[in-house]
Amino acid sequence: MLPEICDALERAGITTPFAIQEMTLSVALMGTDLIGQARTGTGKTLAFGIPVIQRTVAMHDPDYAEMVPGKPQALIVAPTRELALQVSNDLALASADRGVRVLTVYGGVGYDQQLDTLQSGVDIVVGTPGRLIDLMNRRALDLSHVKSLVLDEADEMLDLGFLPDVERLLAKTPETRQTMLFSATMPAAIVALARTHMRHPMNIRAESSYENSTVPATAQFIYQVHDLDKPEIIGRVLQAEDAGKMIVFTKTKRAAQRVADDLVERGFNASPLHGDMAQVAREKALTKFRSDKLDILVATDVAARGIDVAGVTHVINYSCPEDDKTYVHRIGRTGRAGASGIAITFVDWADVTRWKTINKTLDLPFENPPETYSTSEHLYHEQGIPPGTKGRIVEAKPVERKSDAERSSRPPRSSNNRSRTRTRSGESVGEQSGGSNNAQPAAAAVSGDSAEGSAPRSRNRNRNRRRRPAADAS
Repeated sequence: MLPEICDALERAGITTPFAIQEMTLSVALMGTDLIGQARTGTGKTLAFGIPVIQRTVAMHDPDYAEMVPGKPQALIVAPTRELALQVSNDLALASADRGVRVLTVYGGVGYDQQLDTLQSGVDIVVGTPGRLIDLMNRRALDLSHVKSLVLDEADEMLDLGFLPDVERLLAKTPETRQTMLFSATMPAAIVALARTHMRHPMNIRAESSYENSTVPATAQFIYQVHDLDKPEIIGRVLQAEDAGKMIVFTKTKRAAQRVADDLVERGFNASPLHGDMAQVAREKALTKFRSDKLDILVATDVAARGIDVAGVTHVINYSCPEDDKTYVHRIGRTGRAGASGIAITFVDWADVTRWKTINKTLDLPFENPPETYSTSEHLYHEQGIPPGTKGRIVEAKPVERKSDAERSSRPPRSSNNRSRTRTRSGESVGEQSGGSNNAQPAAAAVSGDSAEGSAPRSRNRNRNRRRRPAADAS
């Protein structure tokens, strides 16, 4: 490994490689195609990032004159915007002394800045499939000089339907490139993709099986809870002894917004993260979360793919995961890089069967989750919640109720200056009131013959009457 890369990593406190890095680097640095399989949160980014940086010729290198100026030498494809940004940050960290130019491209933002940067020249492009295809179709992204290609979280790209786009991108790169594919699981479609586009890849697996892909340092708790009690439980867990930053996963975007708003109303520093938010707002929330200016991130599965944030002590599955892969990816946001973490999963009564399937697939010992409420003693004991803790840290705003005196002092409803000449039974107002003066204003309000004492005209009298044609009138 180049000294410039080692020095940059050492300044960031990265000195000891993880298992997937130690097994991958020696192979990847030789330019061999490889398939890396490891659980989430074990340092896969640097496992492919270091070889990509080392194989990229920087502007100050003597060999740079032989390269096509400004054309990307490496392409890294990620399934989500957040993961693409995370990969770019790690690459920028490791290449700080190399002078390699890294560009991140993704949807949800304008094209202008990305187009200008591509035109001025880049060395490594990290992006999501959709935006990469768009830039390629605009002929702004030239992949004909790519020497290294990485597919990160390939199984997630398959789940999100990006595989056809990935195939198109691969077809535009040279056959002599080095291809590295990293994935937590290896579905049949990913295996077929590897066989088609990779040359004798070496398979590197950091675990014995996917069933053991949950992080061992993460303590898992499964509770059967009522939906209306979930915010109260979260509020109390947030005040546990070892509580730090927390990610709460919801099934829908609307639920993410609602839960985040509820936690803010309870006095907690929370923010949503979902697909309906503008990209600027999503990046702002992640930046605040990474810099410890935000305590709770309430996110959907897609929005939180690949989030690698240090110091996440708790992950809460507000809604039961759809399957075992979703469960593994969710709880993998804590207990990262050797740290410990806590994963709490809420199971509604309707989700018990789904959870039992996940439990059996992953061989977990939580087949029958205990029925749990915000006041349950075992919740306080297992999560280290101080006795007497409530689910809010600010008083709820009281609902303003008007007194009887205030209600009675309200002015009468406006009649919109309307007057009536007849009651609903058809009687004249004057007749009903016995000819008193109370009927005079109403009578005066009627125009035409009615004002002279004749019967008032009906509003709907001529509404449906057909007009006689002019010919008949003659």
